[in-house]
Amino acid sequence: MIYGDYSSILTGKPITNMSLSSGTTHGKPKYLPWNDELFETTVQIYQTSFSFRNREFPIKNGKALSFIYSSKQFKTEGGLAAGTATTNLFRDRRYKQAMAALQSQCCSPEEVIFGSDFHQSLYCHLLCGLIFREQVQLVSSTFAHSIVHAFRTFEKVWEELCHDIKKGVLSSRIKVPSIRTAMSKILKPDPELANLIHKKCTGLSNWYGLIQELFPNAKYVYGIMTGAMEPYLKKLRHYAGELPLVTSDYGSSEGWIGTNVSPEVPPELATYTVLPQIGYFEFIPLTKNNFICVDSKPVGLTEVKVGEEYEIVMTTPAGLYRYKLGDVVKVTGFHNSTPKLKFIRRSGLLLTVNIDKNTENDLQLAVEAASHLLAEEKLEVVDYTSHVDLSKEPGHYVIFWEISGEASEEVLGECCNCLDKSFVDAGYTSSRKVNGIEALQLRVVRRGTFQKILEHFLGLGGAVSQFKTPRCVGTNNSKVLQILMENVVGNYVSTAFN
Repeated sequence: MIYGDYSSILTGKPITNMSLSSGTTHGKPKYLPWNDELFETTVQIYQTSFSFRNREFPIKNGKALSFIYSSKQFKTEGGLAAGTATTNLFRDRRYKQAMAALQSQCCSPEEVIFGSDFHQSLYCHLLCGLIFREQVQLVSSTFAHSIVHAFRTFEKVWEELCHDIKKGVLSSRIKVPSIRTAMSKILKPDPELANLIHKKCTGLSNWYGLIQELFPNAKYVYGIMTGAMEPYLKKLRHYAGELPLVTSDYGSSEGWIGTNVSPEVPPELATYTVLPQIGYFEFIPLTKNNFICVDSKPVGLTEVKVGEEYEIVMTTPAGLYRYKLGDVVKVTGFHNSTPKLKFIRRSGLLLTVNIDKNTENDLQLAVEAASHLLAEEKLEVVDYTSHVDLSKEPGHYVIFWEISGEASEEVLGECCNCLDKSFVDAGYTSSRKVNGIEALQLRVVRRGTFQKILEHFLGLGGAVSQFKTPRCVGTNNSKVLQILMENVVGNYVSTAFN
């Protein structure tokens, strides 16, 4: 299809667009079919979740400060339009109408969303949010990570933003002509607003409640906040203050699965209700130790059992047939007759040297436990990832941390030991005791290292809207591994099992 075969290969009507998956896991994106039916199911799931959300948190017909970004579309060798799933969505002429109907019109002009430079677009999103601060009803992005990143950036540029508003002149950092033209229509001198924002920013304690202060009429903060996004919730809550965090819908570049019908539930406890009409779903049962049996037969939507874990298999209107998504979910109950799912983890093993088996969730728990030691020093983990080093026998785990300031050698040594002890998998602890797995290493990287990983990802044609920090970097993701290794400023070896 990519090479130009326009016959009906997977679907009745030929596929005219391709979506690119994020590519953050394996270092390169996958091509996936995109069509009108997938656009329609996207709008359908947005409408469904909005109706539940609006019942709980009604919003007036204002604006949304949406940190959304569209990468460029390009043509495949056979002439198909290709881009990220979010790009295909945002560039559809019907998208704007659909969002207006949901009272979620983005306060930034299209030129900002479709801008060629992410940093310039982000700056202008923040500026538009401030200009329309009284009208902003919600703050959102595809992923929680993007919202945290936006307000970390705000901490650095807020005085410049105030200056732009005061003088009515856009910062020279904005170089893209189309963005400058679009922003000139919005930006007018407003010294009163600039002084108000300045006063609010200087009155905050360590930026706590920033979103609430800047946008007094915002009702909630919205985006995907489960799975790989959970580690950002602590920082997001800090920025949001008393505003509720609402996790959005459950889907992927391949297609949608479910919606959040209980928006009042905190993201850590959120479940997603499967919309049975948007695809055909099957579930492969997992054994007690969370692996698929060879003879496990998939069960249907109504045959799943509460409390059991499954791997999702989906058949979509865009032509994927019995496609293993790679997600493990737990059935927590039913909404009428359709199951409610809690995302547990990606199905691929994350960290393993020999008989040890640690997942993304196990890594997250270990990082959370060790980061409490940093919190006592008024520091935090900005982001993290891991790597299994098998370059010499026996292999060992390497955890990479970027932290918000300077920590003492003693504290980082304790963090390293805490990480090692926090992996409670029996295969890991028994192997560590007999030196079947070498001591865990904590490597602290320079400030801005994870930003470099984001830049690398954008260079591959990805969009910020789809970026997820890879939680385990394999040898096949060599460029990301190289970025990490080149930026190590401190190396600590665990003595927990000595």
